[in-house]
Amino acid sequence: MANNFLRFDAGTLVLDLGNAEDFPLELIGTFKHDPRSGNFRARACDYARTVRTLQKSGFDFCDQVRNYVPLPELAIKSPLTPHLHQQRALEAWERAAFRGTVSLPTGAGKTILAVMAIARLRRPALVLVPTIDLLTQWCSVLERFFQMPIGMLGGGSHNILPITVSTYDSAVLQMEFIGNRFALLIADECHHLPGPGYKLAAAMSIAPFRLGLSATMEMDAERTATLKDLMGENIFSVAIDELEGKILSPYLVKRLFVELTPAETARYRECRNIYTGFLRRYGISMASVDGWRNFLIGCARFPGGKEAFAAFLEQRKIARAGTAKLQLLHTIFQRHPGERILIFTADNDSAYAIGRHFTLPVITHHTKSAERKAFLDSFRNGEYPILVTSKVLNEGVDVPSAAVGVVFSGSGSVREHVQRLGRVLRPAPGKLQAVLYELVSAGTSEEYTSGRRREHRAYRRR
Repeated sequence: MANNFLRFDAGTLVLDLGNAEDFPLELIGTFKHDPRSGNFRARACDYARTVRTLQKSGFDFCDQVRNYVPLPELAIKSPLTPHLHQQRALEAWERAAFRGTVSLPTGAGKTILAVMAIARLRRPALVLVPTIDLLTQWCSVLERFFQMPIGMLGGGSHNILPITVSTYDSAVLQMEFIGNRFALLIADECHHLPGPGYKLAAAMSIAPFRLGLSATMEMDAERTATLKDLMGENIFSVAIDELEGKILSPYLVKRLFVELTPAETARYRECRNIYTGFLRRYGISMASVDGWRNFLIGCARFPGGKEAFAAFLEQRKIARAGTAKLQLLHTIFQRHPGERILIFTADNDSAYAIGRHFTLPVITHHTKSAERKAFLDSFRNGEYPILVTSKVLNEGVDVPSAAVGVVFSGSGSVREHVQRLGRVLRPAPGKLQAVLYELVSAGTSEEYTSGRRREHRAYRRR
Protein backbone atom coordinates (compact mmCIF):
# COMPACT_ATOMS: atom_id res chain seq x y z
CA MET A 1 0.00 0.00 0.00
CA ALA A 2 1.29 3.46 -0.94
CA ASN A 3 2.81 5.53 1.83
CA ASN A 4 3.26 8.54 -0.45
CA PHE A 5 0.38 11.00 -0.54
CA LEU A 6 -0.54 13.87 -2.87
CA ARG A 7 -2.97 16.31 -1.26
CA PHE A 8 -4.38 19.83 -1.50
CA ASP A 9 -3.34 22.32 1.15
CA ALA A 10 -4.33 26.02 1.22
CA GLY A 11 -4.15 26.52 -2.53
CA THR A 12 -1.07 24.36 -3.09
CA LEU A 13 -0.19 20.75 -3.81
CA VAL A 14 1.67 18.86 -1.11
CA LEU A 15 3.59 15.63 -1.68
CA ASP A 16 4.06 13.69 1.55
CA LEU A 17 6.68 10.98 1.18
CA GLY A 18 7.22 8.00 3.39
CA ASN A 19 10.92 8.46 2.68
CA ALA A 20 12.16 11.87 1.52
CA GLU A 21 14.92 10.17 -0.46
CA ASP A 22 12.23 8.69 -2.71
CA PHE A 23 11.37 12.09 -4.24
CA PRO A 24 10.60 11.54 -7.97
CA LEU A 25 13.31 13.18 -10.05
CA GLU A 26 10.72 13.90 -12.77
CA LEU A 27 9.14 16.50 -10.47
CA ILE A 28 12.29 18.57 -9.94
CA GLY A 29 11.42 22.08 -10.97
CA THR A 30 7.72 21.61 -10.20
CA PHE A 31 7.91 20.81 -6.48
CA LYS A 32 10.12 22.52 -3.93
CA HIS A 33 11.06 21.34 -0.48
CA ASP A 34 9.16 23.15 2.25
CA PRO A 35 11.46 23.35 5.29
CA ARG A 36 8.56 24.38 7.54
CA SER A 37 6.65 21.12 7.08
CA GLY A 38 9.38 18.86 5.75
CA ASN A 39 7.36 17.86 2.67
CA PHE A 40 7.34 19.03 -0.95
CA ARG A 41 5.03 21.72 -2.31
CA ALA A 42 3.90 22.95 -5.76
CA ARG A 43 1.26 25.19 -7.30
CA ALA A 44 -2.24 23.73 -7.32
CA CYS A 45 -2.51 24.44 -11.04
CA ASP A 46 0.26 21.88 -11.66
CA TYR A 47 -2.01 19.07 -10.45
CA ALA A 48 -2.85 17.50 -13.82
CA ARG A 49 0.76 17.55 -15.01
CA THR A 50 1.94 16.12 -11.70
CA VAL A 51 -0.47 13.19 -11.80
CA ARG A 52 0.41 12.38 -15.41
CA THR A 53 4.13 12.50 -14.59
CA LEU A 54 3.82 10.26 -11.52
CA GLN A 55 1.64 7.74 -13.32
CA LYS A 56 3.98 7.61 -16.31
CA SER A 57 6.99 7.02 -14.06
CA GLY A 58 5.20 4.24 -12.16
CA PHE A 59 5.53 6.09 -8.84
CA ASP A 60 3.31 4.60 -6.14
CA PHE A 61 1.16 7.29 -4.52
CA CYS A 62 -2.30 7.97 -3.14
CA ASP A 63 -4.16 10.90 -4.72
CA GLN A 64 -6.13 12.76 -2.03
CA VAL A 65 -6.37 16.06 -3.93
CA ARG A 66 -9.77 16.14 -5.62
CA ASN A 67 -12.89 17.08 -3.71
CA TYR A 68 -15.40 16.76 -6.53
CA VAL A 69 -17.29 14.07 -8.43
CA PRO A 70 -18.63 13.98 -12.02
CA LEU A 71 -22.11 15.33 -12.79
CA PRO A 72 -23.51 12.62 -15.10
CA GLU A 73 -27.03 14.11 -15.13
CA LEU A 74 -25.87 17.58 -16.18
CA ALA A 75 -27.40 18.61 -19.51
CA ILE A 76 -28.53 21.66 -21.42
CA LYS A 77 -32.28 21.88 -20.89
CA SER A 78 -33.10 25.02 -22.85
CA PRO A 79 -32.98 25.22 -26.68
CA LEU A 80 -29.46 26.01 -27.93
CA THR A 81 -28.33 25.96 -31.54
CA PRO A 82 -24.66 26.90 -31.70
CA HIS A 83 -23.21 28.95 -34.54
CA LEU A 84 -20.51 27.36 -36.65
CA HIS A 85 -17.71 29.37 -35.01
CA GLN A 86 -18.88 28.27 -31.55
CA GLN A 87 -18.93 24.62 -32.60
CA ARG A 88 -15.46 24.96 -34.14
CA ALA A 89 -14.16 26.61 -30.97
CA LEU A 90 -15.50 23.77 -28.82
CA GLU A 91 -13.92 21.17 -31.12
CA ALA A 92 -10.57 22.99 -30.98
CA TRP A 93 -10.79 23.01 -27.18
CA GLU A 94 -11.49 19.27 -27.15
CA ARG A 95 -8.50 18.61 -29.42
CA ALA A 96 -6.33 20.61 -26.99
CA ALA A 97 -7.31 18.23 -24.16
CA PHE A 98 -9.93 20.69 -22.84
CA ARG A 99 -7.40 23.38 -22.07
CA GLY A 100 -6.80 26.72 -23.79
CA THR A 101 -8.04 30.21 -24.53
CA VAL A 102 -10.55 31.35 -27.14
CA SER A 103 -10.90 34.83 -28.61
CA LEU A 104 -14.36 35.79 -29.86
CA PRO A 105 -15.61 39.34 -30.56
CA THR A 106 -18.14 40.99 -28.28
CA GLY A 107 -21.58 39.71 -29.27
CA ALA A 108 -20.23 36.46 -30.77
CA GLY A 109 -21.46 34.25 -27.91
CA LYS A 110 -18.60 33.56 -25.49
CA THR A 111 -21.06 32.70 -22.72
CA ILE A 112 -22.84 30.17 -24.93
CA LEU A 113 -19.50 28.54 -25.70
CA ALA A 114 -18.90 28.19 -21.96
CA VAL A 115 -22.34 26.58 -21.53
CA MET A 116 -21.41 24.07 -24.23
CA ALA A 117 -18.05 23.37 -22.55
CA ILE A 118 -19.64 22.74 -19.14
CA ALA A 119 -22.23 20.42 -20.69
CA ARG A 120 -19.52 18.58 -22.62
CA LEU A 121 -17.41 17.79 -19.53
CA ARG A 122 -20.23 17.22 -17.02
CA ARG A 123 -17.98 18.09 -14.13
CA PRO A 124 -18.11 20.81 -11.46
CA ALA A 125 -17.16 24.17 -12.95
CA LEU A 126 -16.05 27.51 -11.56
CA VAL A 127 -16.49 30.61 -13.73
CA LEU A 128 -14.36 33.66 -12.96
CA VAL A 129 -15.60 37.12 -13.98
CA PRO A 130 -14.15 40.59 -13.34
CA THR A 131 -17.30 42.48 -12.23
CA ILE A 132 -20.46 42.14 -10.14
CA ASP A 133 -22.54 42.89 -13.24
CA LEU A 134 -21.02 39.91 -15.03
CA LEU A 135 -21.50 37.77 -11.92
CA THR A 136 -25.27 38.19 -12.05
CA GLN A 137 -25.41 37.94 -15.86
CA TRP A 138 -23.51 34.65 -15.94
CA CYS A 139 -25.63 33.16 -13.14
CA SER A 140 -28.78 34.09 -15.04
CA VAL A 141 -27.56 32.49 -18.28
CA LEU A 142 -26.35 29.29 -16.58
CA GLU A 143 -29.58 28.92 -14.62
CA ARG A 144 -31.59 29.30 -17.82
CA PHE A 145 -29.69 26.64 -19.76
CA PHE A 146 -29.08 24.08 -17.00
CA GLN A 147 -32.24 24.77 -14.98
CA MET A 148 -30.45 24.22 -11.70
CA PRO A 149 -29.25 26.48 -8.86
CA ILE A 150 -25.97 28.24 -9.63
CA GLY A 151 -23.56 29.21 -6.85
CA MET A 152 -22.44 32.81 -6.43
CA LEU A 153 -19.25 34.06 -4.84
CA GLY A 154 -18.95 37.82 -4.60
CA GLY A 155 -21.16 40.87 -4.24
CA GLY A 156 -22.19 39.76 -0.74
CA SER A 157 -22.96 36.16 -1.79
CA HIS A 158 -21.05 33.09 -0.60
CA ASN A 159 -22.84 30.06 -1.97
CA ILE A 160 -20.62 27.29 -3.37
CA LEU A 161 -22.42 24.79 -5.65
CA PRO A 162 -21.22 22.33 -8.34
CA ILE A 163 -21.48 25.14 -10.88
CA THR A 164 -20.43 28.45 -9.34
CA VAL A 165 -19.69 31.91 -10.67
CA SER A 166 -17.20 34.08 -8.78
CA THR A 167 -15.60 37.46 -9.22
CA TYR A 168 -11.84 37.37 -9.58
CA ASP A 169 -11.46 39.27 -6.31
CA SER A 170 -13.56 36.80 -4.31
CA ALA A 171 -11.88 33.81 -5.93
CA VAL A 172 -8.44 35.04 -4.89
CA LEU A 173 -9.64 35.26 -1.30
CA GLN A 174 -11.41 31.88 -1.26
CA MET A 175 -9.37 29.64 -3.56
CA GLU A 176 -7.24 28.27 -0.73
CA PHE A 177 -10.46 26.69 0.60
CA ILE A 178 -12.27 25.76 -2.66
CA GLY A 179 -9.40 25.26 -5.10
CA ASN A 180 -9.88 21.48 -5.19
CA ARG A 181 -13.67 21.49 -5.63
CA PHE A 182 -13.85 22.14 -9.39
CA ALA A 183 -12.63 20.18 -12.41
CA LEU A 184 -13.25 22.98 -14.92
CA LEU A 185 -12.05 26.56 -14.56
CA ILE A 186 -13.51 29.15 -16.96
CA ALA A 187 -12.01 32.65 -16.96
CA ASP A 188 -14.15 35.28 -18.65
CA GLU A 189 -12.33 38.40 -19.88
CA CYS A 190 -9.22 36.32 -19.27
CA HIS A 191 -6.89 39.14 -20.34
CA HIS A 192 -7.31 40.28 -16.70
CA LEU A 193 -5.96 37.00 -15.35
CA PRO A 194 -2.19 37.69 -15.71
CA GLY A 195 -2.45 40.58 -13.25
CA PRO A 196 -0.35 40.27 -10.06
CA GLY A 197 -3.33 39.49 -7.83
CA TYR A 198 -5.78 37.78 -10.18
CA LYS A 199 -3.35 35.14 -11.41
CA LEU A 200 -3.50 33.59 -7.93
CA ALA A 201 -7.12 32.61 -8.62
CA ALA A 202 -5.93 30.30 -11.40
CA ALA A 203 -2.67 29.21 -9.76
CA MET A 204 -4.47 28.03 -6.61
CA SER A 205 -7.01 25.91 -8.50
CA ILE A 206 -6.33 22.26 -9.31
CA ALA A 207 -8.81 22.28 -12.24
CA PRO A 208 -7.32 19.98 -14.92
CA PHE A 209 -9.61 21.49 -17.56
CA ARG A 210 -9.46 25.22 -18.37
CA LEU A 211 -11.11 27.63 -20.77
CA GLY A 212 -10.15 31.28 -21.10
CA LEU A 213 -12.49 33.67 -22.94
CA SER A 214 -11.81 37.17 -24.24
CA ALA A 215 -12.76 39.48 -27.07
CA THR A 216 -9.26 40.94 -27.22
CA MET A 217 -6.12 38.97 -26.44
CA GLU A 218 -3.63 41.75 -27.22
CA MET A 219 -1.09 41.71 -24.37
CA ASP A 220 2.62 42.15 -23.89
CA ALA A 221 4.91 39.10 -24.03
CA GLU A 222 5.10 38.65 -20.26
CA ARG A 223 1.33 38.66 -19.72
CA THR A 224 0.82 36.40 -22.74
CA ALA A 225 3.27 33.87 -21.29
CA THR A 226 1.54 34.00 -17.89
CA LEU A 227 -1.88 33.40 -19.46
CA LYS A 228 -0.50 30.48 -21.48
CA ASP A 229 1.00 28.95 -18.33
CA LEU A 230 -2.24 29.24 -16.34
CA MET A 231 -4.89 28.52 -18.99
CA GLY A 232 -3.14 26.98 -22.00
CA GLU A 233 -2.47 28.01 -25.60
CA ASN A 234 -4.73 30.28 -27.62
CA ILE A 235 -6.50 27.50 -29.49
CA PHE A 236 -9.16 29.40 -31.47
CA SER A 237 -9.73 32.98 -32.59
CA VAL A 238 -12.29 34.77 -34.73
CA ALA A 239 -11.93 38.42 -35.75
CA ILE A 240 -14.72 40.98 -35.91
CA ASP A 241 -14.56 41.33 -39.69
CA GLU A 242 -14.93 37.55 -40.15
CA LEU A 243 -18.39 37.67 -38.54
CA GLU A 244 -19.44 41.00 -40.03
CA GLY A 245 -22.79 40.78 -41.79
CA LYS A 246 -23.34 37.26 -40.43
CA ILE A 247 -23.34 37.08 -36.65
CA LEU A 248 -22.43 40.77 -36.20
CA SER A 249 -23.84 43.84 -37.90
CA PRO A 250 -22.08 45.37 -40.91
CA TYR A 251 -20.23 48.46 -39.74
CA LEU A 252 -18.48 51.66 -40.69
CA VAL A 253 -15.71 53.42 -38.75
CA LYS A 254 -15.41 57.16 -39.31
CA ARG A 255 -12.55 59.20 -37.90
CA LEU A 256 -13.46 62.88 -37.71
CA PHE A 257 -10.83 65.55 -37.04
CA VAL A 258 -11.81 68.78 -35.27
CA GLU A 259 -9.87 71.99 -34.75
CA LEU A 260 -9.24 73.59 -31.38
CA THR A 261 -10.33 77.19 -30.94
CA PRO A 262 -7.53 79.82 -31.10
CA ALA A 263 -7.65 80.20 -27.30
CA GLU A 264 -7.56 76.41 -26.79
CA THR A 265 -4.68 76.10 -29.26
CA ALA A 266 -2.62 78.74 -27.46
CA ARG A 267 -3.20 77.19 -24.06
CA TYR A 268 -2.58 73.66 -25.38
CA ARG A 269 0.78 74.68 -26.85
CA GLU A 270 1.78 76.51 -23.67
CA CYS A 271 1.05 73.46 -21.50
CA ARG A 272 2.54 71.07 -24.03
CA ASN A 273 5.80 73.03 -24.07
CA ILE A 274 6.04 72.93 -20.27
CA TYR A 275 5.42 69.18 -20.24
CA THR A 276 7.74 68.21 -23.12
CA GLY A 277 10.43 70.61 -21.89
CA PHE A 278 10.46 68.81 -18.56
CA LEU A 279 10.84 65.46 -20.36
CA ARG A 280 13.78 66.70 -22.42
CA ARG A 281 15.46 68.38 -19.47
CA TYR A 282 15.59 65.16 -17.46
CA GLY A 283 15.93 62.67 -20.31
CA ILE A 284 12.57 60.97 -19.81
CA SER A 285 11.21 59.02 -22.80
CA MET A 286 7.47 58.40 -22.71
CA ALA A 287 7.93 55.86 -25.53
CA SER A 288 9.81 53.49 -23.25
CA VAL A 289 8.14 50.69 -21.30
CA ASP A 290 8.70 52.55 -18.03
CA GLY A 291 8.03 56.00 -19.49
CA TRP A 292 4.95 56.83 -17.42
CA ARG A 293 6.53 55.51 -14.24
CA ASN A 294 9.71 57.51 -14.85
CA PHE A 295 7.68 60.64 -15.52
CA LEU A 296 5.82 60.28 -12.21
CA ILE A 297 9.07 59.69 -10.34
CA GLY A 298 10.62 62.69 -12.05
CA CYS A 299 7.66 64.90 -11.16
CA ALA A 300 8.07 63.97 -7.51
CA ARG A 301 11.85 64.30 -7.48
CA PHE A 302 12.93 67.13 -9.80
CA PRO A 303 12.34 70.91 -9.73
CA GLY A 304 9.37 71.93 -11.84
CA GLY A 305 7.79 68.49 -11.54
CA LYS A 306 4.54 69.72 -10.02
CA GLU A 307 4.10 72.28 -12.79
CA ALA A 308 4.99 69.71 -15.47
CA PHE A 309 2.40 67.25 -14.20
CA ALA A 310 -0.30 69.94 -14.03
CA ALA A 311 0.60 71.01 -17.58
CA PHE A 312 0.41 67.40 -18.79
CA LEU A 313 -3.10 67.01 -17.35
CA GLU A 314 -4.33 70.31 -18.79
CA GLN A 315 -3.01 69.76 -22.33
CA ARG A 316 -4.56 66.31 -22.33
CA LYS A 317 -7.88 67.67 -21.10
CA ILE A 318 -7.92 70.34 -23.84
CA ALA A 319 -7.17 67.74 -26.54
CA ARG A 320 -9.78 65.32 -25.25
CA ALA A 321 -12.67 67.72 -24.74
CA GLY A 322 -12.34 70.74 -27.02
CA THR A 323 -15.33 72.95 -27.80
CA ALA A 324 -15.54 71.71 -31.39
CA LYS A 325 -16.07 68.14 -30.21
CA LEU A 326 -19.24 69.13 -28.38
CA GLN A 327 -20.47 70.92 -31.50
CA LEU A 328 -19.72 67.87 -33.64
CA LEU A 329 -21.61 65.66 -31.19
CA HIS A 330 -24.71 67.75 -31.81
CA THR A 331 -24.27 67.22 -35.55
CA ILE A 332 -24.01 63.46 -35.07
CA PHE A 333 -27.21 63.47 -33.00
CA GLN A 334 -29.00 65.24 -35.83
CA ARG A 335 -27.59 62.77 -38.36
CA HIS A 336 -29.02 59.79 -36.44
CA PRO A 337 -32.44 60.79 -35.09
CA GLY A 338 -34.16 58.10 -33.07
CA GLU A 339 -31.18 55.71 -33.14
CA ARG A 340 -29.56 54.43 -29.97
CA ILE A 341 -26.21 56.13 -29.46
CA LEU A 342 -23.42 55.26 -27.01
CA ILE A 343 -20.84 57.97 -26.25
CA PHE A 344 -17.50 56.83 -24.80
CA THR A 345 -15.04 59.08 -22.98
CA ALA A 346 -11.60 58.55 -21.47
CA ASP A 347 -12.50 60.03 -18.09
CA ASN A 348 -15.43 60.77 -15.82
CA ASP A 349 -15.10 64.56 -16.05
CA SER A 350 -15.64 64.51 -19.82
CA ALA A 351 -18.62 62.16 -19.47
CA TYR A 352 -20.30 64.40 -16.90
CA ALA A 353 -19.53 67.52 -18.98
CA ILE A 354 -21.32 65.98 -21.98
CA GLY A 355 -24.20 64.90 -19.76
CA ARG A 356 -24.63 68.44 -18.42
CA HIS A 357 -24.27 70.09 -21.83
CA PHE A 358 -26.91 67.92 -23.55
CA THR A 359 -28.91 66.79 -20.48
CA LEU A 360 -28.08 63.12 -21.03
CA PRO A 361 -27.83 60.15 -18.62
CA VAL A 362 -24.25 59.27 -17.63
CA ILE A 363 -22.83 55.99 -16.36
CA THR A 364 -19.43 55.92 -14.62
CA HIS A 365 -17.94 53.72 -11.92
CA HIS A 366 -19.61 56.07 -9.41
CA THR A 367 -23.09 55.15 -10.68
CA LYS A 368 -24.98 52.93 -8.23
CA SER A 369 -26.07 49.50 -9.46
CA ALA A 370 -29.78 50.29 -9.28
CA GLU A 371 -29.34 53.55 -11.17
CA ARG A 372 -27.14 51.87 -13.78
CA LYS A 373 -29.78 49.19 -14.34
CA ALA A 374 -32.49 51.83 -14.68
CA PHE A 375 -30.42 53.76 -17.25
CA LEU A 376 -29.68 50.61 -19.28
CA ASP A 377 -33.33 49.52 -19.18
CA SER A 378 -34.42 52.97 -20.38
CA PHE A 379 -31.78 52.83 -23.11
CA ARG A 380 -33.06 49.40 -24.14
CA ASN A 381 -36.70 50.50 -24.44
CA GLY A 382 -35.84 53.75 -26.20
CA GLU A 383 -36.82 56.14 -23.40
CA TYR A 384 -33.17 57.26 -23.29
CA PRO A 385 -31.88 57.00 -26.90
CA ILE A 386 -28.44 58.37 -25.94
CA LEU A 387 -26.17 57.17 -23.13
CA VAL A 388 -22.81 58.61 -22.05
CA THR A 389 -20.16 56.53 -20.30
CA SER A 390 -16.49 56.66 -19.39
CA LYS A 391 -14.93 53.18 -19.29
CA VAL A 392 -17.35 51.03 -17.32
CA LEU A 393 -19.26 49.85 -20.41
CA ASN A 394 -16.13 48.82 -22.31
CA GLU A 395 -16.65 45.28 -20.99
CA GLY A 396 -18.44 43.36 -18.31
CA VAL A 397 -21.93 44.79 -18.83
CA ASP A 398 -24.73 43.46 -21.02
CA VAL A 399 -25.27 46.66 -22.98
CA PRO A 400 -28.48 46.84 -25.04
CA SER A 401 -27.98 46.99 -28.79
CA ALA A 402 -26.87 50.38 -30.11
CA ALA A 403 -26.51 51.40 -33.74
CA VAL A 404 -24.10 54.28 -33.24
CA GLY A 405 -21.00 54.64 -31.08
CA VAL A 406 -18.98 57.80 -30.57
CA VAL A 407 -15.45 57.68 -29.17
CA PHE A 408 -15.34 61.21 -27.78
CA SER A 409 -11.96 60.44 -26.20
CA GLY A 410 -9.96 57.39 -25.24
CA SER A 411 -6.61 55.86 -24.52
CA GLY A 412 -4.18 54.37 -27.02
CA SER A 413 -5.28 50.86 -26.05
CA VAL A 414 -6.17 48.63 -29.00
CA ARG A 415 -8.23 46.46 -26.65
CA GLU A 416 -10.33 49.39 -25.45
CA HIS A 417 -11.01 50.57 -29.00
CA VAL A 418 -12.04 47.10 -30.19
CA GLN A 419 -14.27 46.65 -27.14
CA ARG A 420 -16.01 49.93 -27.91
CA LEU A 421 -16.57 48.90 -31.51
CA GLY A 422 -18.00 45.63 -30.27
CA ARG A 423 -20.63 47.49 -28.26
CA VAL A 424 -22.41 48.61 -31.46
CA LEU A 425 -22.12 45.35 -33.43
CA ARG A 426 -24.86 43.31 -31.80
CA PRO A 427 -27.53 42.61 -34.42
CA ALA A 428 -31.06 43.87 -33.80
CA PRO A 429 -34.33 43.95 -35.77
CA GLY A 430 -34.24 46.76 -38.33
CA LYS A 431 -30.54 47.47 -37.76
CA LEU A 432 -28.89 47.63 -41.17
CA GLN A 433 -25.49 49.00 -40.25
CA ALA A 434 -23.50 50.06 -37.20
CA VAL A 435 -21.36 53.19 -37.18
CA LEU A 436 -18.48 54.07 -34.88
CA TYR A 437 -17.33 57.70 -34.91
CA GLU A 438 -13.94 58.64 -33.53
CA LEU A 439 -13.48 62.32 -32.69
CA VAL A 440 -9.86 63.50 -32.80
CA SER A 441 -8.46 66.95 -32.02
CA ALA A 442 -6.21 67.83 -34.96
CA GLY A 443 -2.69 68.99 -34.25
CA THR A 444 -2.60 67.42 -30.78
CA SER A 445 -1.28 64.26 -29.18
CA GLU A 446 -4.68 62.70 -29.88
CA GLU A 447 -3.60 62.08 -33.47
CA TYR A 448 -0.82 59.78 -32.26
CA THR A 449 -3.11 58.14 -29.69
CA SER A 450 -5.74 57.52 -32.36
CA GLY A 451 -3.19 55.90 -34.64
CA ARG A 452 -2.04 53.54 -31.88
CA ARG A 453 -5.50 52.31 -30.97
CA ARG A 454 -6.43 51.68 -34.62
CA GLU A 455 -3.67 49.05 -35.08
CA HIS A 456 -6.16 46.20 -35.44
CA ARG A 457 -7.50 44.35 -38.44
CA ALA A 458 -11.03 45.51 -37.64
CA TYR A 459 -10.00 49.01 -38.78
CA ARG A 460 -7.54 48.38 -41.59
CA ARG A 461 -10.09 48.53 -44.39
CA ARG A 462 -12.13 51.32 -42.86
